[in-house]
Amino acid sequence: MPRIEAATIANTPAASATLLEGVQKKMGMVPNLFKTIAHSPAALKFYFSQGEALAAGKLSAGLRHQIALVTSGVNNCDYCASAHTLMGKGTGLQVEELTVNLLGQSSDAKVQAALMFSKLLLETQGHVSAAQVQAVKDAGYDDAAIMEIIANVAATVYTNLVNNASGTTIDFPVVKARALETV
Repeated sequence: MPRIEAATIANTPAASATLLEGVQKKMGMVPNLFKTIAHSPAALKFYFSQGEALAAGKLSAGLRHQIALVTSGVNNCDYCASAHTLMGKGTGLQVEELTVNLLGQSSDAKVQAALMFSKLLLETQGHVSAAQVQAVKDAGYDDAAIMEIIANVAATVYTNLVNNASGTTIDFPVVKARALETV
């Protein structure tokens, strides 16, 4: 049961309601994450603005979802694991790949480097070594791409915290963030 209920039409602030109407038109539904954040128009605007900024960056939509998956795996966020698995499939990624992405693994060496770096960022609270940064560069990421990897990790940490703290009800096909951890 949610600790913070998703906002309803009756209790959604007007500034949030306008934003949610746009989501409804675009997606045909409003995910519970958005309705939960909608209690604060400022927080909802923050969420949407950082997402729009990152979507205009260098990293592909697929890689952004893969980074979100490893971040959600580390932070044990089933809501984000579920949402990013579904959205990652929408970018053409295979379910088998998305499943191992939760553990920071990939069948693609370049993606693997980005996922490992993302996982290291979380595990070290950003205190990565020069060698670890160089490993990402050696895999083919320039400084701008590395900044976007960091930004995508940070953006996903926000939603992981929202979902884990509020107990957001999952409204996507459920994927457990740590289902494969013992494999």
